[in-house]
Amino acid sequence: MPVMPIQSSIGKKAVMALSGLVLFGFIVAHLLGNLSIYAGPDGINAYAVHLRELGPLLWIARLVLITALLLHVGTAICLTRENRAARPVPYVYKSSIQATYAARTMMVSGLIVLAFVIYHLLHFTFGVTHPQLAHLEDAKGRHDVYTMVVKSFQNPVVALSYVVAQVLLAMHLSHGIYSLFQSLGLRHEKCFPMLKKAAFAVAWTIFAGYISIPLSALFGILKAGGAV
Repeated sequence: MPVMPIQSSIGKKAVMALSGLVLFGFIVAHLLGNLSIYAGPDGINAYAVHLRELGPLLWIARLVLITALLLHVGTAICLTRENRAARPVPYVYKSSIQATYAARTMMVSGLIVLAFVIYHLLHFTFGVTHPQLAHLEDAKGRHDVYTMVVKSFQNPVVALSYVVAQVLLAMHLSHGIYSLFQSLGLRHEKCFPMLKKAAFAVAWTIFAGYISIPLSALFGILKAGGAV
């Protein structure tokens, strides 16, 4: 029986790359939205209201993201199993593997990031993990996202767990961004070193943006009263 293109190793890598591209777009957009917290309570609370006003479009976006996430994780698991089956005997000398630490731990870091995403949703979207902060309202009667975020990150355990998760995400992205071009057949050997450096810079710039929020709350730059 012939193998369908999507069932081949190349096809699976393409699916993983395209789903990763969708998730990368969300990561960047989500960061830009989160940074509105530096505009104070009115900035991020108004942003939250704007998202809710999208109505059906927001749910369509969520379904696309969930589908991309499931495809990305599922394909990664399939490729990892196929690679292990193709090489049942491990390398005698690990130094012979020409791969970065980020590349060799993509599967583990990806699963940990997935666990973090689930916790993040339970924390800020569904209000399950910190219900005492889930129903706060500001002076305009809007959901007080600002106070919820700041008070949550004033807890050192919560703040530092987010920082650790972002370290893993940055490692995952630093390898994933340039692997995307290879999987789609867009990589050129002459451009590879520059592409690798660019992927590293983009991944760790995103990291800096994301961790700035929990650290700003933890060290009092962002205050629950609304001052920045």
